[in-house]
Amino acid sequence: MSNLKPIFFLAIIGLVLSCNSAVDTATPKPTPSSDLTEQDTITYSEYQVSWSEIQSLPKSDFDFMVPYGADDLQFGELRTPTTQDTFPVVVFLHGGCWESEFDLSYLAAAAGDLVKAGYAVWTPEYRRIGNEGGGYPGTFQDAQTSVDYLRTLAAIYPLDTNKVVLMGHSAGGHLALWLAVQENLPKNTRLYNPNPLAFQGVISLAGITDLETYDALGNNCSSSVKRLMGGSFVDKKDRYYKGSPSRLLPSQIPLRLVHGEFDKIVPRSQAAGFVQKAEAQGSDATLIEVAGAGHFDMVSPYSKAWEVIKSELDNLIKTN
Repeated sequence: MSNLKPIFFLAIIGLVLSCNSAVDTATPKPTPSSDLTEQDTITYSEYQVSWSEIQSLPKSDFDFMVPYGADDLQFGELRTPTTQDTFPVVVFLHGGCWESEFDLSYLAAAAGDLVKAGYAVWTPEYRRIGNEGGGYPGTFQDAQTSVDYLRTLAAIYPLDTNKVVLMGHSAGGHLALWLAVQENLPKNTRLYNPNPLAFQGVISLAGITDLETYDALGNNCSSSVKRLMGGSFVDKKDRYYKGSPSRLLPSQIPLRLVHGEFDKIVPRSQAAGFVQKAEAQGSDATLIEVAGAGHFDMVSPYSKAWEVIKSELDNLIKTN
């Protein structure tokens, strides 16, 4: 799994949504016929879930596609349970090395399973490397705007903005952790957000925590770091400091970093080093290692890792 792109996003489908006109208004979808159900009998390996298995998961369709900005890529998929209650919310940020060819579609099955568990799920798309406005700072700004847009969504849909947890996979884990510590950004930076939405915690799923050390790994995913930041660490130190969650600690909210024992795309050291630093600064941060698991176990609702993830999510919602 050290060579990411042939393995992590082999033949991933293009954007699920045509954005030219579809995001002009919130668009309801018909009741899907492919939602995950109790009768699904697809069997996956207990550990080391592959990308091909993620691709073969039955897709859960979204209920609404909603724009949060003017750009075609500034939209999100909203899924809600069928009851009329107000729901706790999971903001689910997708990965893909921040690259434009990798979109939010692979999270559909996991998002659908969270809906079945009683959560509303807001899955934002965002501008990425290769998109106009993507990379630094646009990718970061889209992450901020899409999360803060929950205030607007809550005026229309039954969402409890007092119970919000951010969850992100891989590069999406990087963005979720970064949002948790964005309040420590200098006020004179264009990434400073004076009024971010409060949330109850972050669950990073194989998330990237430090851009400098990740870039140094030299694998196919880490090679995207320089393109994300517009240069190397030597040339763009200030950006790397502002864009790395590990450089912006401490955090005022709980952080849970779930990582597979055998993840070769984002090594365990990314999570372990972050948690060690966070704890030393007084943050509530925990590393939860899933024995035997790899990178894609984190987003399969049929994996042992997913059981751990949902347990951590329940705990954050109930205790905060």
